[in-house]
Amino acid sequence: MLNGPATPLISVVIPTYNRSTLLRHTLTALAGQRMPTSRFEVVVADDGSTDDTRQTVESFADRLTLRYHHQDDLGFRAAAARNAGARLAGADVLVFVDTGVLPGPDFLTAHLAAHQRPGPRRAVLGYTYGYRPADPIPGLAEAVGSRTPEEIVGMFGRSPDFRDDRHPTFTSCGFDLSRVPLSWQLFWSLNCSVPAADFHSVGGFDEDFRSWGGEDIELGFRLDRHGLAFEVSRDAWAVDIPHPRENRQETDTNPSNVLTLLHKHPEPVMELLWAWFCRHLPHLEDTRAWHLRQELPAIRRAVTYVRHRDVTAELAQLRDTVPAGTRVAVIGCGGTLPPGFPPAHLVDFDDDLLRGLRADPAHSVHHGLGIRTVLPDDAVDVVLVTSRMAPLWRRWRAHVLAEANRIGRTVRGPLVDPTARPAVSLTG
Repeated sequence: MLNGPATPLISVVIPTYNRSTLLRHTLTALAGQRMPTSRFEVVVADDGSTDDTRQTVESFADRLTLRYHHQDDLGFRAAAARNAGARLAGADVLVFVDTGVLPGPDFLTAHLAAHQRPGPRRAVLGYTYGYRPADPIPGLAEAVGSRTPEEIVGMFGRSPDFRDDRHPTFTSCGFDLSRVPLSWQLFWSLNCSVPAADFHSVGGFDEDFRSWGGEDIELGFRLDRHGLAFEVSRDAWAVDIPHPRENRQETDTNPSNVLTLLHKHPEPVMELLWAWFCRHLPHLEDTRAWHLRQELPAIRRAVTYVRHRDVTAELAQLRDTVPAGTRVAVIGCGGTLPPGFPPAHLVDFDDDLLRGLRADPAHSVHHGLGIRTVLPDDAVDVVLVTSRMAPLWRRWRAHVLAEANRIGRTVRGPLVDPTARPAVSLTG
């Protein structure tokens, strides 16, 4: 399906699945944009709907420039649907919104203006009111059918509960995401935009994510590494309509998706992200997107503090006390191994020190903290935790020991009390 001009300035991609009523609300809001409809297009990417989604899209053919893509229902494939929609899109700027999001009247004008301003290439996060999947705002759903997005904001805008879920982070940095470490964590697909060339250059959404959550921040991570700046636009605002989440789209954090994220990008920051989501760390829960800001300086200090600590004597003692063929992992390996050290999985948080070790094919080298490695359960016989972990030991002892006991049968090292058991669950 295609109507209207072939070269729009901005394309809106909407993934959907059996939510034609919600989709109608979203398309109605897009038809109410102050930007002339000749300047933008809407691509509906259908993840296998069996309701009247296609007919709903067709009913807007006289009001919007539309494209429609339908893929077979093979389970939750929102990432694949978004990618298919992006491939159909003809504009240089891609906007992604979820079904049930109501863009304000200047939504597309604001997204486009953000990308047209001088400066670095950027990914734009549109401010989104009302996103509370687990605790909908009373009266909001009922207002949708009879109120415009502007009227809804006028009705509920004074309520702190109506604010964007990321609002505390936005205000703490004065809405300047250049001041936010790891701002890619805030890149949520319910309302965001990115240059099409950069989206396609990094490969779009990762289609290995087959359940709700994770694929948007993973894309944000790759866009960040690709050199994009992140910016929040209050003018590109939208309202999220409360609606039941189906079994295909769980609202609770999906630990398997966070683990997928870690396996794709195994490094300390992803271990911390995993720990926050899957271990629900009490000292981090109250700040959500800011939790890593508390931890990264401590890791940087630890790198400096133990940069020159020599643990070859600890490694040599392990080498001399385990039988040949013992499977070994070392957490806090440093940059030098003693002669004759057996093949091992080597983990350290100082990536610079690991460069020399990576040249030896006998070893599997991992940049990490040891909080959650990519190794499977019972991967090794012995895990050595060296004294290089001392600067992080007070804060992360229980979690490192839990991981060491998950991947290994025996845990050794000068920091380890062999009579102690991990203080946290080994599951997850």
